[in-house]
Amino acid sequence: MNISKITTLGALRKSGYQSKSIKDELRENLISKMMSKETVFKGVYGYENTVIPELERAILSRHNINLLGLRGQAKTRLARLMVNLLDEYIPVVEGSEINDDPLHPISRFATELIEEKGDKTPIFWLHRAARFAEKLATPDVTVADLIGDVDPIKAANLKLSYADDRVLHYGMIPRANRCIFVINELPDLQARIQVALFNILQEGDIQIRGFKLRLPLDMQFVFTANPEDYTNRGSIVTPLKDRIGSQILTHYPEDIETAKKITQQEANNGSAQQAGIQVPELAKDLLEQIVFEARESEYIDPKSGVSARLSISAYENLLSTAERRVLLSGEEKTMIRLSDFDGIIPAITGKVELVYEGEQEGAQVVAENLIKKAIKTLFPTYFPVIKKLEKQEEESPYDDIVSWFFNADEDFELLDEYTDKVYKKELNKIKPLNDFLEKYQPNMNKKDAYFVKEFVLWALVEFNKLSKHRYAEGTQFKDPYGSFMSGL
Repeated sequence: MNISKITTLGALRKSGYQSKSIKDELRENLISKMMSKETVFKGVYGYENTVIPELERAILSRHNINLLGLRGQAKTRLARLMVNLLDEYIPVVEGSEINDDPLHPISRFATELIEEKGDKTPIFWLHRAARFAEKLATPDVTVADLIGDVDPIKAANLKLSYADDRVLHYGMIPRANRCIFVINELPDLQARIQVALFNILQEGDIQIRGFKLRLPLDMQFVFTANPEDYTNRGSIVTPLKDRIGSQILTHYPEDIETAKKITQQEANNGSAQQAGIQVPELAKDLLEQIVFEARESEYIDPKSGVSARLSISAYENLLSTAERRVLLSGEEKTMIRLSDFDGIIPAITGKVELVYEGEQEGAQVVAENLIKKAIKTLFPTYFPVIKKLEKQEEESPYDDIVSWFFNADEDFELLDEYTDKVYKKELNKIKPLNDFLEKYQPNMNKKDAYFVKEFVLWALVEFNKLSKHRYAEGTQFKDPYGSFMSGL
């Protein structure tokens, strides 16, 4: 159908166009995509076997939907992706404030216009991108914002009394007729405002300042809510919950690989920045593990959640830390170092809600401990386990590395200002470390070797095999008992 030639109601009728509700539209297009094995919700990872099947069932059931989950769980993104299930264009009566269907007008304006002009009534075609409306629920939202109010200026200009329904100014919901309408953080909406949604969801009529209008609005509602909100700031009133067809629970990524995909997709870093900085896979794994540790931390409020935005912001900071070093040294390229992870601490401290014990420790200390815990958790997946208690005569794969530090003539330091050449030269001094990697990670990407070497040193510190001191210029590693023994 060539829509550019269909500009009047008469031409629309001749074309054989059939109107359908938005819920039928979503349902039919979803069925079509599922039958052709097309991915419906592109760019959403980790929900393939959990959230997305439930969302598809809700759409097939023609339900209004509530997405319930902690912050940073792609709730709003899922709602926005539903736009792709709408028809590309729909016809609308030209001049209509509420996207009237030319074949089934519901507003007084559209009805009177069609009565006056008949088949010559002008129409235009609304693209699906314009059929998405969103409102963040805040305590100051009013019924007038959502439903509408009497407009005294319109009454004065048209010389109408307040008894005439033409003086009404429609709110966001009527204006989103035939659209997907999202209300984010629904529990933040005052209970009396939630009550105003009852009839719209069920009967389709609205009431504005005593005007009871029978407007069978055709809408797909999607609500989002945080479970903590039910007890913290407000709640969804029971009759409203009863009118929402499906409540779907979202969740955080369940494994590091999924979390990495999300971070790499969302991180805002330019190609020039990425081209000049080599990021080992281990560094990406470590960054995601830090977020996993944060979700389990006793110092961080689990009810508040740890958003996926933390790993995204942390990754951006990690790259920028390395980029800053390149800019100061005048080099063109560099690699991520483990010491660069100190640069992600501002991204952590700004995105976690600490419990009382966490506040006592301090945000900086909590963030540093998360990095240490992540190193400790990941280390055994790459290298032999370090036992808490070892017999004195029992040999350990790490003995040679520890002995090197014990016998070193001077303290081993990795300064932040080191160029890549000096950084590599310093790490190459630890000969037992080279042998250790060749034995336990023979297939490792050679470009990542220096990051892995530093990773081993940090891990040995966490397992009390070495000691580490961080100061303004860099990091110092040494044998934990060396200085004591040499003093004796």
